[in-house]
Amino acid sequence: MYEIIPSPGTENKEWSELEKKIEQVKPFVKTVHIDVIDGKYAQNTTLLDPVPFAKYTKDLPSGQRGQFVGEVGLVFEVHLMVENPIQYLKPFSEAGFQRFIGQIEKMPDQEEFLAEAQLLGEAVFAIDKQTPVDAIKVPFDDLDGVLVMTIQAGFSGQKFEEALLEKVKTIRAKNEYLPIEVDGGINDETIEIAAAAGATRFVATSFLFNLQTPHEQFALLEKKLEKLAQSK
Repeated sequence: MYEIIPSPGTENKEWSELEKKIEQVKPFVKTVHIDVIDGKYAQNTTLLDPVPFAKYTKDLPSGQRGQFVGEVGLVFEVHLMVENPIQYLKPFSEAGFQRFIGQIEKMPDQEEFLAEAQLLGEAVFAIDKQTPVDAIKVPFDDLDGVLVMTIQAGFSGQKFEEALLEKVKTIRAKNEYLPIEVDGGINDETIEIAAAAGATRFVATSFLFNLQTPHEQFALLEKKLEKLAQSK
């Protein structure tokens, strides 16, 4: 039901920096979250080239690259904080990404993004700090998930804003089973608050990587979620 998804963050400018963090979490996670920022959506830029990631997806069974593979291999999801995110779908799919998270604020056509992304894998709509839930114009039942930013998108290391969880509660009230992902400021305290609001996926960056002991930090988050699951 719950999943912790490590993200190398938004401060990585070179592949070597990203790869180091991927290698740190690869042995114990199912999914890795990759942030892509073009300098137009936010005042920040990240590595925009998807090609190096193929190193981690090339061993997937034939016919499964570019599609959500569940328990097979390491799943990569791309968080597109960019202008017109549809233009990034094909390149990242060809590199083996299986889940496509598009910020709707600079998405000219939500239905087009949804259709194109679902031809390649899973389609998830993301809403930023200032964006209301009703800005999502397609039915929740048609989506593979929603990502709610719990900070202002663009830079890692910001403080979690609990008030933004009202959006999670609103979405959960509309759809009982839709995966809801939260991104920003997740740690061993805020993960409990986010889960109680209805979130099921938790993107973690600073809490995992800042102490150079991501496996131990990941285990702390897992214990919190296990306790919550047992209490239900």
